[in-house]
Amino acid sequence: MTPHSFTHTSLLIEAGVGVKEIQQRLGHTDINTTMNIYAHMTANMEEKSSHQV
Repeated sequence: MTPHSFTHTSLLIEAGVGVKEIQQRLGHTDINTTMNIYAHMTANMEEKSSHQV
């Protein structure tokens, strides 16, 4: 994992790219790996979007 990976992935999440696509792009064989690392980012994005009207 590099800082670039986190930045790249956060940009993908912000752009609305699905977790399955992110998993494939990062080369994770198991979706749980992707979710364990990045689920907090998706939760943060959901929280932000729920406050925007």
